[in-house]
Amino acid sequence: MLSGLLQAVLGRETLFLADDTWALLAVMCVSVALAIYLEQTYRWASKISGVMIALILALLLSNLSIIPTSCVLYDDIIWGFAVPFGIPLLLLQCNIKRIWKETGRMLILFVIGAVGTVVGTFVAYSLLHKYVPELEGIAAMMTGTYIGGSINLAALASEFDVGDMTGAAIVADNLLMALYFFALIAFAGMNFFRSHFAHPHIDQVEVNEADNQTLAASFWSRKEISLKDIAFNFAYAATIVWLSRLIGSGISACIPVEEGTYGIGYMLNGFFGSQYVWMTTLGMLVATFAHDKVEKLNGAQEIGTFLIYLFLFVIGVPASIVMILTEVPLLLVFTGLIVAFNMVFCFVGGKLLGFDLEDIILASNANIGGPTTAAGMAISQGWTKLVAPVMLIGTFGYVLGTYCGMIVGALLGAG
Repeated sequence: MLSGLLQAVLGRETLFLADDTWALLAVMCVSVALAIYLEQTYRWASKISGVMIALILALLLSNLSIIPTSCVLYDDIIWGFAVPFGIPLLLLQCNIKRIWKETGRMLILFVIGAVGTVVGTFVAYSLLHKYVPELEGIAAMMTGTYIGGSINLAALASEFDVGDMTGAAIVADNLLMALYFFALIAFAGMNFFRSHFAHPHIDQVEVNEADNQTLAASFWSRKEISLKDIAFNFAYAATIVWLSRLIGSGISACIPVEEGTYGIGYMLNGFFGSQYVWMTTLGMLVATFAHDKVEKLNGAQEIGTFLIYLFLFVIGVPASIVMILTEVPLLLVFTGLIVAFNMVFCFVGGKLLGFDLEDIILASNANIGGPTTAAGMAISQGWTKLVAPVMLIGTFGYVLGTYCGMIVGALLGAG
């Protein structure tokens, strides 16, 4: 309706045009800044999380025809530069030795949830592949994002082109993710779950009211950063992306693939030829074996997280809620099945192995949403002792998710 009104009055379908890059960049940055401000200022927003607020703002702006659903800023700048820059910076937290030492058994629960995601993906695909187009590529994307997070979605969406279905799949993912996060928060307060699981962190929660700060504001407090830190962060990220592209293209050229075939050569070419696989691998190696140097580099987590906020805004833009509900509602069913399997595996596995309720909720969140949303939930609920562990296992999901998504896509013949 609004689109038609703008067409009649202004001669265009959206308030801001696709080629008005600076205006769109301003809208995007203001929206992300608003999401972060609200999260760190108001407790209700902190509980929702800045990530979800940014997604909601993007959905509203695009569905109200304020901004276009596709433009150079989204497709070339954010996807082409911001996402690749953000991945290596966030992976600096992925010290494999430290992950095992500090998370201990929670990592086992996270892996159980990842297995649930893969199983759920194959089950959902077997039930719905005849009814949803491009489901092979979507299955790969959902495997990655429901093990790692939005970084993996970005990587796999770039690797497996599913055309116009990308926006629909992302909207279905975002809607399910938002609903599931609200459900997880609700689980923490339900007597049923509290009666069947130990919940020591819930019992010990004390709301941090110092200086009227929300818990999110306390976690993301101001840190010392120098010009050298910024320079080294950008130099490191650019170098990792360049090397990853160089290695990926070189290996891809060495593994021949016949057009139309999906055998072992196709799988190896797609996996080892992916820049994101090597970006993940190199980042993990640096974080693990050069941790003493990495720990002296300030600002990487903040810069990387901000870039991912921009990406999260962009992936919500092409989403038409009306299209999801009227044209491809089965995508909601598809993503819902995957999330359901992840939840069942986490809660059943957690019960059998004697995990606390908070561990189970955060491990499943780390699978479905990634370390940012999991840490955000831990912060918003006051489970401060679990923030670092869940951030670490969620970051490990960045590694595992891309690998699993590439394998699932190759096995299903996604192109």
